[in-house]
Amino acid sequence: MADYLDTPVAGRRRRFMRIDDDAVGAGAEKVARFFGTGQYLMWQTVIVIVWIALNAGGWFIWKWDPYPFILLNLAFSTQAAYAAPLILLAQNRQEDRDKVTLSADRRRSEQTKADTEFLARELAGVRLAVGDMVSRDYLRHELEDLRGLLERLEAKL
Repeated sequence: MADYLDTPVAGRRRRFMRIDDDAVGAGAEKVARFFGTGQYLMWQTVIVIVWIALNAGGWFIWKWDPYPFILLNLAFSTQAAYAAPLILLAQNRQEDRDKVTLSADRRRSEQTKADTEFLARELAGVRLAVGDMVSRDYLRHELEDLRGLLERLEAKL
């Protein structure tokens, strides 16, 4: 054990096997994705129909799961016991990805807003500068006034 907080503790050996969370999560997503397909529902329906037909019908001699189909119910319960956590794990991973995407979208949105505000200020500055510029008609009128003034001065001389 470390005597001080800044001294690292020697690593402990793991007694159990090491589990890669990403690999388990990716596998859970694949299973959850498969559970949501029509192919899975079709195969499960076919298996259940065959199971019931073989165990309830009179043509098969060895009935491994007679009428209340307890073994079939156990299989469904086991499937549900594994399916629910796998689906929740896949949803949690998707939620984590959504958070990262939302964060990136938020940053992009903030940058876009800042760029838009900057461009709006620049545009307002350009409009003010253009408003201070002399228009062609105003300049023409002033030049005509100066020409008239020069003509009067020449006439006096």
